[in-house]
Amino acid sequence: MTDWFWIAFISALLSAVAALMQKKVLIEIDPLNFSFLVSALTAIFSLPFVVTIDFASVKIVTILILFGKSILNAMAFLCIMTALKHLEISRALPVMAISPMVIAVLAFIFLGESLKPLEVAGIILISIGTYSLELKKGEGVLYPFSVLAGSKHHRYLLAALALISISSVIDKALLSNFKLPPVTFLVFQNFYFFVIFFVIMLFVGKKKSFVINKNVLILIVVIAVATVLYRWAQIEATKIAPVGLVISVKRLSVLFASIAGAQLFKEGDYMRRAIATILIVGGAMMIFRD
Repeated sequence: MTDWFWIAFISALLSAVAALMQKKVLIEIDPLNFSFLVSALTAIFSLPFVVTIDFASVKIVTILILFGKSILNAMAFLCIMTALKHLEISRALPVMAISPMVIAVLAFIFLGESLKPLEVAGIILISIGTYSLELKKGEGVLYPFSVLAGSKHHRYLLAALALISISSVIDKALLSNFKLPPVTFLVFQNFYFFVIFFVIMLFVGKKKSFVINKNVLILIVVIAVATVLYRWAQIEATKIAPVGLVISVKRLSVLFASIAGAQLFKEGDYMRRAIATILIVGGAMMIFRD
């Protein structure tokens, strides 16, 4: 295997570890408080990368667009954390892996982009996997659709999917059309997340308790470190290999976290959920959208 694969694989492992710890911490803390603390620590741990930025080459319009995009990502992150707090990890994370299907279908409908046979096969696998994931014994065949449409916490996931799909298009424009260096992108976005959640906390945070114990705080620190490292590893991998290949390997994080989480948190119907997750992640890896 080439170097890029192992770098992307490490990124996937770190992302999975972060997701597992997020679920554990969210049992003890409010999603907004958690998002604020993680964003603050992530910004701090991003400081070493600041010295690599050529500020003279950074254009104001690019930074403003990045800020607007970061608002979308911050809201998506908060939606995911809210859903993750209330849903089982083996049900929540795989749903987020269907974003490539959403992007591909939207591009087909609104942009007229063609769908390759492999991508169509990927969409079919994702659809089967998502349906199987939400299917419950003793319920009707339409039950998964009612869950996705009617469950408040699933609606948070669907909202996050929509926000991430939009921000992914902006990501591509910033990195390809505006030629924003990946590390500059990472550092500014991490600082923007902190600013965004800080402002939200000023208006909303006073209504929420902010008492955390030492063990939870340690886990949050580890999550922040893992988050910075897996994002940095992903950027390094994209310097060596096409973005589509790197993202495909990175999606293994959903598989790792879902299967490990189902065991760790003693979630039921383990085998069916594992197979459904494999179908979703496998289908997502078949859809290449750089």
